[in-house]
Order: sequence, then structure tokens, then C-alpha cells
Amino acid sequence: MTIRNLDAIFDPKAVAVIGASTRPGSVGRMVMRNLLDGGFAGPIMPVNPRYNSVEGVLAYRTIADLPVTPDLALICTPPEQVPEMVRQAGQRGVRAAVLIGAGLGRTYTAGGASLAQAAVEAARPTGLRLVGPNTLGLVVPKVGLNASFAPARVPRGRIAFLTQSGAIGTAVMDHAVAHGIGFSAMISLGDCRDVGFADVIDYLAGDPATRAILLYVEAIDSARRFLSAARAAARNKPVLAIKSGRVPAGARAAFTHSGAATGEDEVYEAALRRAGILRVGEIGELFDAVETLHRLQPPRGDRLAILSNGGGPGVMAVDSLIAAGGSLAELAPETVAKLDGVLPGVWSGGNPVDIGGDSDAGRYAEALDILLEDKGADAVLVLHAPTGVADGADVARVVTKAAERTRRPILTSWLGGQGAAPARRVLNEAGIATYDTPHHAVRGFMHRVGYRRIQDMLMETPSSVPETFTPDVAAARAVIAGARAEGRSRLTEIEAGRILGAYGIATIETRLAADAEAAVAAAAALGFPAVLKVASSGITHKSEVGGVVVDLQNADEVRGAAASLAERLRTRAPGAPLDGFLVQRMIRRPRAHELRIAVIHDPVFGPVISFGQGGTAEELVDDRALALPPLNTVLARELMMRTRVHKLLLGYRDRPAADLDEISGVLIRVAQMVVDLPEMRGLDVNPLIADDMGVLVLDAHVEVFPGGGARGPLAIRPYPLDLVETVTMADGRHAVLRPIRPEDEPGHQDFVRHLTPEDIRYRFFGVVREFSHTEMARFTQIDYDREMAFIARTRFDGGDIPPVKPGVLPDETGAETVGVVRVVFDPDAVDAEFAVVVRSDLKGRGLGIRLMNKVIAYCRARGIHRIVGQVLRDNRPMRKLMVTLGFTVRDSLEDDVVEVVLDLRKTAESPAPPASR
Repeated sequence: MTIRNLDAIFDPKAVAVIGASTRPGSVGRMVMRNLLDGGFAGPIMPVNPRYNSVEGVLAYRTIADLPVTPDLALICTPPEQVPEMVRQAGQRGVRAAVLIGAGLGRTYTAGGASLAQAAVEAARPTGLRLVGPNTLGLVVPKVGLNASFAPARVPRGRIAFLTQSGAIGTAVMDHAVAHGIGFSAMISLGDCRDVGFADVIDYLAGDPATRAILLYVEAIDSARRFLSAARAAARNKPVLAIKSGRVPAGARAAFTHSGAATGEDEVYEAALRRAGILRVGEIGELFDAVETLHRLQPPRGDRLAILSNGGGPGVMAVDSLIAAGGSLAELAPETVAKLDGVLPGVWSGGNPVDIGGDSDAGRYAEALDILLEDKGADAVLVLHAPTGVADGADVARVVTKAAERTRRPILTSWLGGQGAAPARRVLNEAGIATYDTPHHAVRGFMHRVGYRRIQDMLMETPSSVPETFTPDVAAARAVIAGARAEGRSRLTEIEAGRILGAYGIATIETRLAADAEAAVAAAAALGFPAVLKVASSGITHKSEVGGVVVDLQNADEVRGAAASLAERLRTRAPGAPLDGFLVQRMIRRPRAHELRIAVIHDPVFGPVISFGQGGTAEELVDDRALALPPLNTVLARELMMRTRVHKLLLGYRDRPAADLDEISGVLIRVAQMVVDLPEMRGLDVNPLIADDMGVLVLDAHVEVFPGGGARGPLAIRPYPLDLVETVTMADGRHAVLRPIRPEDEPGHQDFVRHLTPEDIRYRFFGVVREFSHTEMARFTQIDYDREMAFIARTRFDGGDIPPVKPGVLPDETGAETVGVVRVVFDPDAVDAEFAVVVRSDLKGRGLGIRLMNKVIAYCRARGIHRIVGQVLRDNRPMRKLMVTLGFTVRDSLEDDVVEVVLDLRKTAESPAPPASR
């Protein structure tokens, strides 16, 4: 992931068109015309040895003949010429090229490589960036750049659009022109052989001309890079996406088009949600959603009050609301009483509030003011159908005045065509969200609700895990190693139980019996009633062969069940070996729910955790939700809430609520299992029974990668436990140095309160009394791929911080945060900007140098070239520390600030304080 040379794509000073043509209908001619018509102010230089000029512009025979080195080259030549043109452009000093056109991925060189790969190899020695192939090109209206063969001229705006499909790109531009929508940039990425979504999202996240980023996604090539970039961008501006390939046939078509693995649509849904991206279904909805997010204040929840001058529009809105998962606000009795006082007796008497077809602007005003006061409504939708009684524009003006007096979100829908246009104009000019139909209005409301939820997930500070647990990772790995030594990739049920037990997950005791008599002995030892299951490496689901018998009361019933199971296996799965019988004690928990927790391996995003209803009918019920590991308490609860079974788990009638803390605890443990055991390919826990007494695994299966195989990196980098250490300060007190966690927010807020005004000024270059939750969440909930923050924590109550054990967080009971060093990497992972501060009352104990040494070592290990920081000129202690650590101090553009730089390629290891333990 890098934004290197992307400025040459989005803000070039000179452009060359290689393969520019005068041939009617050719791509080279269309690109040249679009460039000239777009108003680009820099040189536009056609390259083609067959012409003296193209579109009236002097042409050049070769790239070497160009009088000016272009920043950007648009390559429109036949496919077989592209790699050589890329090589020549790089040698000339061109910084970026767009490979316009298709065919490079399906045409091959004599050596067997695709022309697309050959172009990438040709660009590598000079660092030339490539967009495409199979691309429409790009348009950047703010610099007059139309480097595409799109037929429409795109107006300037503040929306950026990224697409893998050129056809979708032209359709979006056509839609935008028809609706007066402008762009800050539109880029067709094509096959993403070099420049991909992550690179461009990173660039646009820092572009002040871009208000929102829209994506059309067919497939993602690097899940971790994409999610990292999207999460960073989504914290600052809306990111919305259309993801094609929702059904298997569509996914296969997308693979054929983009040439990348598409993954399962449900997994993409989970990944986009985790990244803070709002997913929509089609082009019109994409732009509607952008306008909704821009115009509509975020509602507190999904409860909608509806005000209408007709019953039909209100009913339509209710249908759409309930179908979308929203809630109809229940009006408070005092609200109904107030409405009774101002509305005619024939009004609907509830929500939706139908105030009658003869309603004028005054009646709308009175009813709307009352609804806006009801705390049970998170937003109000105002509907208006044309009548001869009132001017719709007058009613619209009433709504705009009400909006000025309230912070509660208001949406509107004026039905009709030409007659509704003046009212819509009034609402648009006032910045009020307005839609053509009630359905679109409700959809807009739910977009805002959904976006609020995913943003809350990005900013949420999770609570601590319900109970601390220390997994026995070595024991789990030993089980896997034993199976691999025998050449097995599927573990037995007993082995699966041992792995779950190593992570503190309660499982039912299971014994393997070689024959019927051994099963009788095992059942007697465990206690009756018993459960008997067939054990066979040749079957996956025991229920498919009738391989489970329950409630066996005595030895004779166990013998009979064993004979029956053996016969069923022979008849229903011929050839499957009988490995014996699994024996368990019968568990009677009639009010327990059967759940399923699974780990599946997605080809794009890697391990994915699935949660939902379990039991033998779980495939028919099809109730599951997916999430990417790692998980914490908040994410685990959110995963559970996205299933239908969650409502049952909350309790109903005489059935008490299940222990949700225990269920979320199992999900967290399973997620940790995924982090710790890269050799695990899949896990299926079904059923996990859960009730008010807790949870218990009755059956589980584990599959590992064959041989010595293992999964790649997780799509979201987990907490780096290997960077935790304990150190001794100069006063003998011990402190833990570790990466920051979201749970550290309260302690971090307290840490800031302990800083003196001077230290706050030195750190933040200004006066800061206290940070809001959102601001503090940005400090404590970080993406470890993009930045790192190490904190120091110690105790003041006479207790001590225990030594760190590998892979385990130390017990920090009673500890306080006393120092922090933060470093943020640029997208190219070349430079890193740091800031460090130690609590004012603990200076002089060696913490500052320890924190700096830790972050310097970390940056060196990451391959960072330079560490850079800004220090106030009068902060002499910090300047002295930087010199001690080998930093160079130099003047900056600001008079009161100096810049400190450490070149890690030239410096040796930093000086260390006394040894830590």
C-alpha cells in the first residue's frame, strides 16, 4: 500500500498520450479529444510515429522525443506494445501511466507471462505506477483532466468514485451529469495490477477536495491493505460501496471480469461493516446515500415518526420502514393529547400521523412541532401529496422553519412531478433531505441509521473481557501436531474438545470406546443416562447417517445402540470405517438454546467467525452472522445482535434470558484461537447449548491445514502481544510497556488530566483541557498496521507489576498510565512521525528514553527509514533527549518549532537505560 507518485495521477503537470490517433472510433482519438476538451492547463503531448499531429497538436515519434517529461502517460497502444511503452516511459522519468483498454490479462508473451504482468515488471525498476489494465481511465475535474474515453463530461464536485468496471464508470458519470452531481475524481482501476483500492483510498482520505468516497467493488486483492485504508478513511469522511457478486453466479462473473478471487458475499458484508463502509445496492441509491449522510443529522436510533396529509403515503412509508428493519415510533400519551388539541377529530390517532387531505401549512406546522418534542421519535418524516387546498411550497417553508428550531433529524418526501418541484427546491436550498417517494425517504433514513451504527463500532471503546483467561496455546498446538504426525487434517471430536478446553471453553466429557462393551464401561463411568455417537473418519455430519442415539438408560440400551449405529454406518455410508463409539453423559437442559459457532476460511479475507442458531436444522433455518477476527466484547455482542436467535436469547414468556456474557466470552476465545493457531483451517461447534446456567459445547470439529501449511496474515491485525514488556524505572518501581488498547481510554483520559498546562502545550502545541470520547477513541483504538502507540503503566498503591509471561497480558490491577509514545507511518511506510509525553510528576525516572528506545526499535524492525517529530523551540528537555538518541535538530517553517529527524539507515542502536526485567 503506497501513495507514491499518485499525485502524478490526480494532479499531473504534463500528460502524454502514447498511441494517440486520428482514426475515427479509436480509443487513442477519444482520449486525446477528451483531454483537449477537459480544459487541462498543462502540455498535452501525443506520441505516435504515424502522425505529424493529432487533433491539431504536434505529435512525437517516440517517448524519448518529448520536449517535456510528462508526469502521466496514457497508453492506448495495441496490447503487445504496452510492456515496451511502459519500459520507455519509466526510463524517460514518467511517474505514472494508465493502461487504457483490455486484453493484457489474456494475452501472453513468448515466455508464458501475461502482457499485464510483463507491464508490471517493466515498470518496477523505475518505480512507475500503473493504473489498469482493463480501465476506462480517470477524470479529475478540478484540474481539467479527462484522461478517459468516457463519453460524458463530468462536472466538478466533492465526491470521488472508484470503480473496477469501466462500464459502471460510464453509467455513473451519465447518471451524475443527468442529476447535476459533480466529482472531485473518478478513476477506473480495472484489474488493479499495481494501483488498487487501498492506494487510492489512502490518497483521497487526505484530499481536502473530496467529501465522500464511493466504490464499485468486484473483488479485493489484498484484504488487510484494503481494510486498513478503508478504516482510516472512514473515520474522516463517508465511504460507501456497491459490491457486486451477491449470488454465486454473479461472483463467478465478477471473477471472470476482474480476474481476482471474489470470496463469499456474506464475508464481504462483514468486512465492509468492520471497515466502516456503508454498503448500498445500486447506482441511484449510492448517490442518494451520499446526500443523506451530508444533509441528515445522525439519529439516535431507528424509531421514525411519520407525518402525512394522506393515509396511503403513510402506509407505504411504514411498509418500507418495517421491511428495512426500522421501528415505528410509539407516540407518548401527551403527544397524542396535544395532537388531539390541534387536529380534526378524524386524524389517524397514532403513528403514522395522518392529518387529512385538507391540511394547510398551519396544520402541518402545529403537528410537526408537537412530533419534534416527542422523545420516543428519533427522526420525523414529513410526507406531502398534492392537493388543491394548500401550496406545497408553503408547507415546505414551514418544514424549513421547524428544522431551524430543532436538532432532531427531519426527512421529507413531496409526491408528484412538476407540481412538487418548487417545494423540493425550497427544501434543497435549506439543506433538508428530500426524496421523490416515501420508500426512498425511508431508505435514506435507514442509511443514516446504519451508518451511525458502523461509525459507532469504529469509535466504540470495548469493555474488558468478562473474565481474564490464559489459553494453553502449547497444549492446543501439541494436539494439532499429533494429528499432523499421523497424516490427518481432520481432528477427532475428542481432540477438538482438548483444543477448546485449552482456551477455557466448557465441553462435555467425551470418551472413545473401541467396541460395544467398552462403550458400556465408559457410560457406566460417566453415569447414566448416556449418549452414544458413531466415530468414523469417513463422515462429516453424524446426523446424515443417523449416527447419534440419546437418553440411553442402562448397559443393555448402550449395547443395542452400538449395534444399531454400526449397521446404519454400513448401509448409509458404505466404505466409511467404524473407528469406534463416542460416549457422553446425557445433558438435560430443556430450556437451553442450540447455537453454532464456526470458523470458516475465506479465500480473500482468511478466517471468518460465524455465529447463529445451531442444531440439526441450522442449515434450513439459515440464521447466521459473520465477523472478522479478532473480536472483543463489543464486537462479539454486535455479532450476536445481527442474528434472529438473539431475540430468543434475551428471554421470552417463562424462558429466562441466556447468559450473553458467557456466549460472547466463547466468541472471544474462539477469535483468540484463530489468532494463536494459524495452522487451524476451520472449526465447527454445533451445538453449543446456552441458557441462564451458562454454555456447554456438546459437539465440535476442527480441521487443520494439511502438512505444515498455515493461513496467511489476518485481514485485521490483532493486538501485538509480543511487544509487551516489563521495565524498571530509575526509582526502582516496575512498569509495563505495551501497545495501547481500546480499553485504555479511561486511563488515558486520567493520564491527560495529570499533565501540567506546560506539558500539554509541549505535546499538543496548544491548550487542551479534556478530550471528548470520540477524540480519545482515536488515540486508543488504533490500526496497528498504520500506527503504534506504546504506553507505560505502573502502580502507586504499594503493589507491583508482575513480570511479563510470553503471550499473556500482565495483571495491571491498580495501575495507571504514566507515559505514551505514538508513531504514525506514512502510507509508503518510509517515514514515521512521532510524539512522546510522560506524566508531569514522573519525569526524571527514565521513562521518556525507554519509550523512545522502544518505538525506535519497533520502527527499525518495520523497515521505516526516518522518524520525524515536531518540537517547540522552548522545549529544551525534549530537544536534549532527542540529541541523546541521535536525532538531528533543524529549523522548520514555523519560527517556534524545530524538526527532529532520526535516519534509521545511518544510525546504530539507540542508547539504552539500565536493564529491564
